[in-house]
This record gives sequence, C-alpha cells and structure tokens, in this order.
Amino acid sequence: MRRTRRRVSIIGVLGELFITAGVLVLLFLGWQVWINDRVVGNEQKQEAQALSNSWDKGEAVPPATVDRADPGEPVVAAAPANAVVFATLIIPRLGADYTRPVAEGVGLVDVLNKHSVGHYPGTQMPGAVGNAAFAAHRTGWGASFFDIDKLQLGDSIYVETPDGWYRYVFRSFEYVRASGVGVLAPVPQAPGATSTDRILTLTSCNPVYTADERIIAYSVYDTWYPRAGGAPPEIASSPAMAGAAG
Repeated sequence: MRRTRRRVSIIGVLGELFITAGVLVLLFLGWQVWINDRVVGNEQKQEAQALSNSWDKGEAVPPATVDRADPGEPVVAAAPANAVVFATLIIPRLGADYTRPVAEGVGLVDVLNKHSVGHYPGTQMPGAVGNAAFAAHRTGWGASFFDIDKLQLGDSIYVETPDGWYRYVFRSFEYVRASGVGVLAPVPQAPGATSTDRILTLTSCNPVYTADERIIAYSVYDTWYPRAGGAPPEIASSPAMAGAAG
C-alpha cells in the first residue's frame, strides 16, 4: 500500500519562519538588554576608574592640609569640547563600585552610546551656581541610569574632576514629557529665574524600556573635596575608587 505524502502548505512554512524569526528577535533583545548592558557597563566602569587613576598617576599626594569643614569655594572648570571626557560620576546607592565617565554633550553616537553619561551643553559645570545637568541611558548601552529610581533622600552623588570631588545630596524626583526641557534651566522649571543654588540634575528615559517620558533626579550641592586633601571618606576605600591615590 502506497503511503501518501503530507502536503506542505505555504501557510505552514510561513508560520514556521515567523516562529523562528520571533525566537531570534527574543534572543537578540535578551543579548542587547541584559548581556550587552553588563559588558558595556563594565567597560564604562573601567574607563571611569582609569580616568580617575590618570589624574593621580605619578603624583605625590600632599598631606591632607585642607580644612574639611570649610574647603572654600569649589573650583569650576570651563566646559570642554564636545565628546571630551572630563569627569566621573560616583553614586554609592547604585553599587559600591558604581562609577561612570562623563563627557561633554548628549549625542547618542559620540557620547551616550560610547562613554555613558553626557553633560548637557549650556548647563552649568560641576560646582557652579545654577544647574549642572547630566543624561544617560536607562536601558541599552550600559544602562548607566537603570536604577536611578532607587535613589533615596539624602543619598550622596559625587562628581570627580581633576580638581577634586563635588558632593551633591539627592532631594527629589520629577517626571516630565520627553520635550520637558524646563528641567535644564538654571532654576529647573522656572525659566528666566536667577539661581542662587548649585543643583545637579540627572535625566533618563521612563518607564524602563520606553522613552515616553523622562525621570528627573534633583540633587543639591553640599561640599567639595579638593584633590590635595584626598577623596571623600565615604568613597575613599570603595571599589569605585579602586587604584586611585589619596
């Protein structure tokens, strides 16, 4: 008795192709969102640590003669050229080893996808009166601000530059539309107002895995630690400062 062959329909073939494509897409997303974020994030951390180490390399750190109680007015550097890395961002709440490089500009290809954190051109530099605003990805390309919503009132946020460490203290969140550029004003959401405070503003996409709106984390300046006096006690021995002198 001759057996009949099962006919393969076009719909069946297409169905199998769609299933295969779906699996491939899911695998790619898993790599992009989880594995790649870990790999890139680790590379960015190493870049920040190397930058921090380079500022002390070959230099003898003098005795801590700086008055920690009154270090004086913070040094404010001029903004560098676009895509130039000039600082590191250290946030203990996001991990004992959390540190990321900060570059000038917020372009995707040359800054956010490459270096991690970008400084909004036209906003103030760290330590200056006004608003120093930074941006970073919530997901993808290292996801530097993935856990930004975990910040708690009173958390320290440090910005390290060749001049020293600027300590800001977290105060509050705000959620705005992607077009809400008012958060970048010297006095956030008060265009034209004259600032008397030193503010640090961190911005990222929200909710996670979308870009519908922005999560904004505001911090206020507390003090600064000149490099001659060594790193702030809170982070001096942390993995984020691994290898840094002082």
